[in-house]
Amino acid sequence: MNIHSQIKTSVDPVKLDKLGEVAVKVGLRLQRDQDLVITAPIAALSLVRSITRHAYLAGAGIVTTFYSDEETTLARYAHAPDASFDKASGWLYEGMAKAFEQGAARLAIAGDNPMMLANQAPQKVSRANKANSMAYKPALDKIANFDINWNICSYPHPAWARQVFPDLPEDEAVEKLAEAIFAASRINTPDPIAAWAEHNANLKTRSSWLNSERFDALRFTGPGTDLTVGLADGHEWHGGASMAKNGVICNPNIPTEEVFTTPHALKVEGTVSSTKPLSHQGTLIDDIQVRFEAGRIVEAKAARGEEVLNKVLDTDEGARRLGEVALVPHSSPISASGVLFYNTLFDENASCHIALGQCYSKCFLDGASLTPEQIKAQGGNASLVHIDWMIGSDKIDVDGVRADGSTAPVMRKGEWA
Repeated sequence: MNIHSQIKTSVDPVKLDKLGEVAVKVGLRLQRDQDLVITAPIAALSLVRSITRHAYLAGAGIVTTFYSDEETTLARYAHAPDASFDKASGWLYEGMAKAFEQGAARLAIAGDNPMMLANQAPQKVSRANKANSMAYKPALDKIANFDINWNICSYPHPAWARQVFPDLPEDEAVEKLAEAIFAASRINTPDPIAAWAEHNANLKTRSSWLNSERFDALRFTGPGTDLTVGLADGHEWHGGASMAKNGVICNPNIPTEEVFTTPHALKVEGTVSSTKPLSHQGTLIDDIQVRFEAGRIVEAKAARGEEVLNKVLDTDEGARRLGEVALVPHSSPISASGVLFYNTLFDENASCHIALGQCYSKCFLDGASLTPEQIKAQGGNASLVHIDWMIGSDKIDVDGVRADGSTAPVMRKGEWA
């Protein structure tokens, strides 16, 4: 039996194909003769097929896809020996890193069940995540350092759709989630590629203004939050399309509404509360509250998933420090949709957010030429993890703090000031 016939779908095939085209032409801007490595849930087979077709139409060398599946993932937690949870497929990630070194592009299709591991032992989840993060580092470094053109887009996995729309029958939930993905990804416009060009120009205007101001820090204030985020020396704001070190201008995230830069790993002070749940590798972490001293989280609580959160923070020294700060208006299309996606790719684009862990080297002036030692000296953080979580809302103000202590309004009640 054809595997595709086993996967029920109520997703508009025309719009899905447009998403595949946008992923290739806007997200990756795949080059002629360039290879492509894809990872995807097996439920996203139809989107993988569309992306693969558009990749070859764009002149791709060879497209290789690695699939994941919820049932096989859960089989490990149900039946694998204990030692399994300290292992990862390092050979696979070494191969991916080699592919990237040789010029391949990277595309990840997100959309797994956000609650997949919610009922599994947190200790096993933590060990497996840490082993996977360590094994993945050779490949992740190529992505985090923006050596290659890469992109993440999403497919409405049925289990994800049930989580987002629990009161609807599965087919209706999938259809509604698909439409929300298409709207957020600008697929519903008459010319999605032109719409992305206009959107990228608007994000460029925001990042250019922030770069001209050269703020020393940002201060976030609101309910449960009084946080000062020092910015790295020589930081640079980015948003929308950016040039990778291989010279390709790509949109790493579809959708995206953020402008972002690198915090100073040693200069974050105060308290901050999450404004949306964080779905992290199959576990939901909600109502996060943390306190920073000298850049480091010294106290962390969560109403749900606290044990998993604290194990993430213990991954390595850098996991308790920030690698990214991003500004997103509360009126962004994703926020305005009123949908809580339980998916960081979407929820982070509904809200200002911070990320624990690894920084992006591209968020420095002349970042492509900086060594890891220079990035560290300028305040950039290093870690095995990079985990975004949401701290913005219509009740949060953001001020830019200059080196002389003077301030300027950046956001008021979640909107650009």
